[in-house]
Amino acid sequence: MELLLKILIGSLFLLLLVLNFYFRRKVTRLYRVLIQNEVAFGSKHIFNKKRLEEEVIPFYPNHANEIRAFVHLLNRSIKIGFILVVIITAIGAVLLWDQLYNF
Repeated sequence: MELLLKILIGSLFLLLLVLNFYFRRKVTRLYRVLIQNEVAFGSKHIFNKKRLEEEVIPFYPNHANEIRAFVHLLNRSIKIGFILVVIITAIGAVLLWDQLYNF
């Protein structure tokens, strides 16, 4: 059981690392396009879709698809990363609890 949980933690960590590089490549490509076209918006627009649609998209209608894709990828990477970190932490806690209280 302990070995299985350790392998699971290692696998999830590697998955987190691979997803980080995947999203970084995708987000960086979109970010480069937005910067070259001088599209600017803040973090409040990234986390609030309504605000993004009302305040940013009308000013940059030619780059609406890139903006939406950029925000979508950022939000997805944050959510997936958070979920994986919580799972890794929970499995680590189970391993620690098992090691401390299993005589």
